[in-house]
Amino acid sequence: VQLQAFGGGLAQAGDSLRLSCAASGLTFSSYRMGWFRQAPGKEREFVANIDRGGGRTDYADSVKGRFAISRDNAKKMVFLQMNDLKPEDTAVYYCAARSILSAPYAYWGQGTLVTVSS
Repeated sequence: VQLQAFGGGLAQAGDSLRLSCAASGLTFSSYRMGWFRQAPGKEREFVANIDRGGGRTDYADSVKGRFAISRDNAKKMVFLQMNDLKPEDTAVYYCAARSILSAPYAYWGQGTLVTVSS
């Protein structure tokens, strides 16, 4: 199983970025997908998740209304649209996959760095 996140980069406050995560080696449509992030010196935190069909999404309060998670099961990809970026969004962003809601995330991508300047 491989999850490859990409799309990070440098942005200014108020800008938008779209992260992508390409999955291989798993039946993608059978997995719930999530995005997490880890800022320098901080623990990794939940950002958003999406169910298998894409009909249900959940967000951390800190990104609600600014970020949107989506998926394309045919392409085996999950996305994170990030709007109105803030300096506190600076972090390495990871995509992850889990098979059922009660299970831990079993597979993780390598992360993509997002840096937001004020």
